[in-house]
This record gives sequence, structure tokens and C-alpha cells, in this order.
Amino acid sequence: MKKTFILENLDCANCAAKLERSLNKMDGVEAVVTFMTKKMVLEAEENRMEEAVSEAQRIIKKLEPQVVVKARGR
Repeated sequence: MKKTFILENLDCANCAAKLERSLNKMDGVEAVVTFMTKKMVLEAEENRMEEAVSEAQRIIKKLEPQVVVKARGR
């Protein structure tokens, strides 16, 4: 299952790369963070997605406190 999020206030490509590296350390989760579009795509098993999203938000808040994670409908 994939979910897409908008990362408001993401300031630089280095920040996006740092977030992507940290998010990909989560078990069973694949993350892609794109600075140009300010998007994050999380892929995880359906039964693990809610936990993965919560953990991703915690990691983002810790590394880049100014970034606001918003769900994108699809």
C-alpha cells in the first residue's frame, strides 16, 4: 500500500535526502522524499501503514521541526 503526503516548509534538497535516509531505516517501509515537489511517498503493508505514518511523522518532527506533514488525497 502507498500513501502520498505533502511536506510543507521543506527547505532544501539536503533536508529531503536526510529525511528519506532516516525514514528508510524503518522496518518494512520504503520512503521516497522529493524536494522539488515537496512530496513523500510511503509504502508499507496495509496492516502496518498507520504505524508507519505515525513513526514517519515522529522522525520528521525530530529532524526538521518546521516541516508540516499533510495527507494528500488519492
